[in-house]
Amino acid sequence: MELRRINADNAPLPQGGAYSSAVEISGHERMLFVSGQIPVDLDGAVPEDFMAQGRLTWRNIAAQLEAAGMTLDNVVKVNVFLSDRKFAMDNRALRHEVLGERCPALTVIVCDIFDAAWLLEIEVVAAA
Repeated sequence: MELRRINADNAPLPQGGAYSSAVEISGHERMLFVSGQIPVDLDGAVPEDFMAQGRLTWRNIAAQLEAAGMTLDNVVKVNVFLSDRKFAMDNRALRHEVLGERCPALTVIVCDIFDAAWLLEIEVVAAA
């Protein structure tokens, strides 16, 4: 599979880095659409602080990817849903921590989330 990160010269660069304006994939055989993952562990517990919730959510994403024979390297699109704008900078730091140099396409939306205890929800698209 080949990934081509696209940031058009005649459009603004991504704000906050660590993502691409567009990602083109070619030579892939499979695509995986991961439903919104939530900050809940196997016992149903939800951490109280944003960073702990975010790390748990990304662990849940990694588990879904692994079940499909993929890793974070296969992620081409991320949609993050935040319960409050005040988590924007923590979300950016978390994304850098988890994704490192990977730069998938990204959308961050501030919205009302299904369960008031959840501070975020994340869905991804992956290709292999």
